[in-house]
Amino acid sequence: MPVREKERFLVFGSPYVGEEEIEEVVDSLRSGWLGTGPKVAAFEAGFAAYKEAGFAAAFNSCTAALHLSLVALNLQPGDEVITTPLTFCASVNAIIHAGATPVLADVNPHTMNIDPDRIREKITDRTRAILPVHFAGRSCDMDGLVGLCQEFDLRMVEDCAHAIETRYKGRHAGTFGEFGCFSFYVTKNVVTGEGGMTLCRRQEDIERIKVLGLHGMSADAWKRFTDAGYKHYMVVEAGYKYNMMDLQAAIGIHQLKRVEETLVRRREIWARYDETLSDLPLTLPAPEEPDTVHARHLYTVLVDQEETGVTRDEFLSRMHAQNIGTGVHYLSIPEHPYYRERFGWKLEETPEAVRIGRQTVSLPLSPRLKDSDIDDVIEAVHLCLDQH
Repeated sequence: MPVREKERFLVFGSPYVGEEEIEEVVDSLRSGWLGTGPKVAAFEAGFAAYKEAGFAAAFNSCTAALHLSLVALNLQPGDEVITTPLTFCASVNAIIHAGATPVLADVNPHTMNIDPDRIREKITDRTRAILPVHFAGRSCDMDGLVGLCQEFDLRMVEDCAHAIETRYKGRHAGTFGEFGCFSFYVTKNVVTGEGGMTLCRRQEDIERIKVLGLHGMSADAWKRFTDAGYKHYMVVEAGYKYNMMDLQAAIGIHQLKRVEETLVRRREIWARYDETLSDLPLTLPAPEEPDTVHARHLYTVLVDQEETGVTRDEFLSRMHAQNIGTGVHYLSIPEHPYYRERFGWKLEETPEAVRIGRQTVSLPLSPRLKDSDIDDVIEAVHLCLDQH
């Protein structure tokens, strides 16, 4: 891996891509099979095995995976799905596109995950499902969420975009609900550039979302081009064009093989941040809960102006001036004008998410980073806070 010169900008979320991925992509190019084919099938099988899940289907994004999972719940207009206000807009958009109404329940300020007690307050006779997000790689309170589903006969779709390695009491994130949806976007812990995956327990569910994800056709398109002979297909639903390509899966196959190895490096970087930033007036991530595995996807710090003397946005600008890339995960959903105008959401209804969203900064956390890069990040954080 190249050594970063201190004058060069340190990109936030830069992926670690090895020679194995490059060679696999080249093999796909040489084979002539670029679209959905055998490497997608191999990636699906490998991911299901890693997650100890019944079935897996690969798509072109986690957003697609979320949308199809919600469509497969057969939601009707007026049905409500409760989710977190501290998430990327895709979580809410998927609910809207599935024809349901999103409802926000505030987060626990300690874990930054959706709070089961706040969900309970939002349940009505129209509530059909919950969509929790395992924020930053930390597992939600799955005992609490599963208990609510059982009590109120609700379905669950887990947004596991941050949670590939996450476990709760020995069980993988994404295997508690009817569906679990994962992201392989370029900044994620397993990368395919763009891509997503859905896990589920029932064969009939995986068969349906695969049909929905490829135009509603009754057979996977790539099978029509094998030496088994031409297979006619029938369109059985009005589906979508959400399939993953072999070019993407070629990268993911090898990313997945070393996911536990790269988690070790993420833990090392995380511990280094914890050690060197603890004396600063920042709120650092809460410790990992007992009997869980944290995926260490995002290292988020909270910049409180009253404590630091600088606003979050001033801190971001100062980090950029130090040639350090950062992220904002996330401005709370009610901050965005579209959702306020459409649903009438008020900031005071989800105060914890709003506060966190206005203070949060994600620091670089990638197995590609060298120790010298981490030293640069730490030095920049100290310099930024020493300027006030």
